[in-house]
Amino acid sequence: MKKIFLIAALVATTFGAFAQSADLRRKIEVTGIAEQEVTPDIINVSISLKEYLNGKKKVTISQLEAQLEKAIAEAGIAKEDFTVNNLSSWNYETEKKKNPDFLASKQYGVKFRDLNKFNQIMSKIDPKGIQSTNIDSYDYSKINEIKNKLKLQALLAARDKAAFLVGGLGDKLGSALNISESDNSSFPQPRMYANVMFKSNAAADAVVPESDIDFKKIKLSFQIQAVFEIK
Repeated sequence: MKKIFLIAALVATTFGAFAQSADLRRKIEVTGIAEQEVTPDIINVSISLKEYLNGKKKVTISQLEAQLEKAIAEAGIAKEDFTVNNLSSWNYETEKKKNPDFLASKQYGVKFRDLNKFNQIMSKIDPKGIQSTNIDSYDYSKINEIKNKLKLQALLAARDKAAFLVGGLGDKLGSALNISESDNSSFPQPRMYANVMFKSNAAADAVVPESDIDFKKIKLSFQIQAVFEIK
C-alpha cells in the first residue's frame, strides 16, 4: 500500500512540475518583410599588371607599378584604398636570377568611390602592361544604417499583421515573446569590366570619358519572424 501511495505521489509531483513549465499562453506567429534597393557607391576593383618585352627590353613590374601608384595619387584615391593583392611568383628575385626571361605579374586592389576615376587611372598606365581588370565586389557606404531601418520596418510589419489577425477574432495583441531575423539581401555578382574605354599614355592629357558601366543594384531584404501573446 505504501508503494502505491509513493507512486501516486511521484506521478502527482511530475505532473505538477510539467504543468508549471508548460507555456499555456495563447500565441500567434507571423512574418514581416522589408526591402529596399540601393545603388552601390563603393566598387572594389582588381587591376593586374604584367611585365612584357618591348623588343629586347623588358618593361618591368616596378615601372608599371610606379605608373599605377602615380595615377592613383593623382586621382585623389586614399592610400588605404589601394593595396597589393598578389605577386605571381612567391620569390620574384630568385626567379629573375634563374630565368631572366621570366615575366612577373602583380595584382592590386583599388576601392573606387567614384567609378569615373577608373578611366582616369587606366589612361595613365602603359596599356601593354595591363593584364586584366575585374570588379571583385560592390558595397554601399550607408548599408548598416539602411539595414537597421529595414529590420525595424519588418518588425513593425509583423506586429501590425499580428494585431490585424488577432483583432479579427475579437482579441487583443500582447507582448512579443520571441523575435528572430533573416537576412535575404542579394549583391550583384563580381564580373569583368566590359566596354570600358581607356586611352594610352599618348592621350593621357585629353579629356577622359565617363565610364559607361551599368551594374545592378544591391537588394537589401530582411525577414522578421515574431511570436506575440494573444490576450
